[in-house]
Amino acid sequence: MAGERQARVADRIRVVLAERLEKGLRDPRLGFVTITDVKVTGDLQHASVFYTVMGDEALRADTAAALKSATGMLRSEVGKHLNTRLTPSLEFILDAIPENADHIAALLREARERDEAVAALAASGSYAGDPDPYLKPREEVDEEATDSDDDSEPDDDTDR
Repeated sequence: MAGERQARVADRIRVVLAERLEKGLRDPRLGFVTITDVKVTGDLQHASVFYTVMGDEALRADTAAALKSATGMLRSEVGKHLNTRLTPSLEFILDAIPENADHIAALLREARERDEAVAALAASGSYAGDPDPYLKPREEVDEEATDSDDDSEPDDDTDR
């Protein structure tokens, strides 16, 4: 029951912050910010806001400083639109999802290249031993031809 309320409050905080950031802050350091997730504690007194920024590392640092300086204003904006007794404190955390996705994409690309190299080697390769290493069934030999060759030995059936 508490988890459902946490999820509703977190979703509402995410929407309010996204709308406010879409309107814009008066801080020129703020880059193109996307709110990816909000996690709220069980007592609804603290919210961790995860965000991503398009751009290089300097733009990310400037955006982090702009969000840190605007935390009080954004918290009061959340308090106006949230129907709770206490307004949660906000903590902005740069989300590492894009870097992780880039790293995983690079690993997948490398694995695909290695697979293609192995497939190329396998296509031009040959067997180390016989071309067909599996045993074949023995060819049946004509019995009459073998009996005429072995006339010197008596058959076991005649001794009985």
